[in-house]
Amino acid sequence: MILAGDVGGTKTVLALFDPTSTPLRAIKEQVFPCADFDSLESIIDAFLGPRQADALWGACFGVAGPVHDNASKITNLPWTIDGRALSHKLGGIRVDILNDLQAWAMGSLVLPLDAFTVIQEGARVENGPIAVVAPGTGLGEAILISDGKRYRALASEGGHADFAPTTDEEIDLLRFLRKRHGNHVSYERVLSGDGIGDLYDFARISSGTSEPSWLAAEIAKSDRNAVVSKAALAKSDPACVHALEMFVSILGAEAGNLALRVMATGGVVIGGGIPAKILPALQTGNLVARFNDKGRFGAWTRGIGVRVALDPRAALLGAAVAAASGKETKEA
Repeated sequence: MILAGDVGGTKTVLALFDPTSTPLRAIKEQVFPCADFDSLESIIDAFLGPRQADALWGACFGVAGPVHDNASKITNLPWTIDGRALSHKLGGIRVDILNDLQAWAMGSLVLPLDAFTVIQEGARVENGPIAVVAPGTGLGEAILISDGKRYRALASEGGHADFAPTTDEEIDLLRFLRKRHGNHVSYERVLSGDGIGDLYDFARISSGTSEPSWLAAEIAKSDRNAVVSKAALAKSDPACVHALEMFVSILGAEAGNLALRVMATGGVVIGGGIPAKILPALQTGNLVARFNDKGRFGAWTRGIGVRVALDPRAALLGAAVAAASGKETKEA
């Protein structure tokens, strides 16, 4: 058996796979809240039985942070994940650590067609580079590059690159976020779960309207970002609606930026935890409009396919694929 994991800033998903099955089949799968554990090792202890541990011959974990020398300090958790230490813990088997978007990108290659919703049709060049953008607890970005035989996933920390406003309102948003977070405002500050909350605050203040009592009550008892998104989709509060419109527009702009940077003739895939939950907002045309608002290259971007992946298990599947092959190059 192989052990695969998707280690995010909020939750960790572990699964055991039968590597002889085609496609790979999960034998056992479980979700763990990261806040309830002090390390990945403690989650593995809670997941594996003694016999299951003895039957392992490989493992791979996609983790939410930069990977160097098969180890990573998780960006949004006080954890360090080391492949060598995990190998020792698991009886000396091979353990690979991949950036979570590296794993997610690999997983997107094995998802069935019905696991995607097409946002923009486009002609895909065989073996062309594929850009991957994934908003969730943070903002992940990755690139899939083919050598003509197989794709390899290249990790990046592009989500921490400078947010570049392109409208007068977004310039005001940048000023607002700089006051709140300091001089460096990244795309992740905007295009993440907490980013939705910041966008809502900006929209509420800009509107000059008070927060409705029913919305305040909902926010007080639940996840603020989820409440804002839900109210936006229901069109029950104008400030929430505008916050989500800004989120979608800026996501489209950054997806287009990445497509240009890597010449993504193989298409663009949008994944992560948020897009599937706000799919109707992504289908309004705002995302595509900003994706293609690229001046002299607008005609080129209009020929690029853009898809939203709906299966939240893509990173887990990608880690399983890497563990099963034992050939995925570790990020240096």
